[in-house]
Amino acid sequence: MKVKKTAKTTLKKKNTKSKGKKSEEPIVKVLNLNVNPENPRNGFFELDWNDEFVNMLKQSGYQGASDEEIVDRWFQTLCKTIGNEQGIDVTGSGYVQINRRDDGKTEVS
Repeated sequence: MKVKKTAKTTLKKKNTKSKGKKSEEPIVKVLNLNVNPENPRNGFFELDWNDEFVNMLKQSGYQGASDEEIVDRWFQTLCKTIGNEQGIDVTGSGYVQINRRDDGKTEVS
């Protein structure tokens, strides 16, 4: 798996409700990945997840004031794990800023 390190990552949750039967399986989806063409190290992911996914994260020890914060923390851990597996030293890689937007989305940079 080829992974590119990003200096700025945005995590957004899009509120989408599936029609029909509710799934009891934890689900998270990458809806979109945007890269800044002028600086490919910058970009953001747009994610969608269900309540079961957040419950799974809580059972695994993730905590936060909101579902978005819990998923943000998981996403940060995931990115660090991928970086470590690729031999990228992610210690001291910088400060992570989380911005809660009025539209319900969260930006992580």
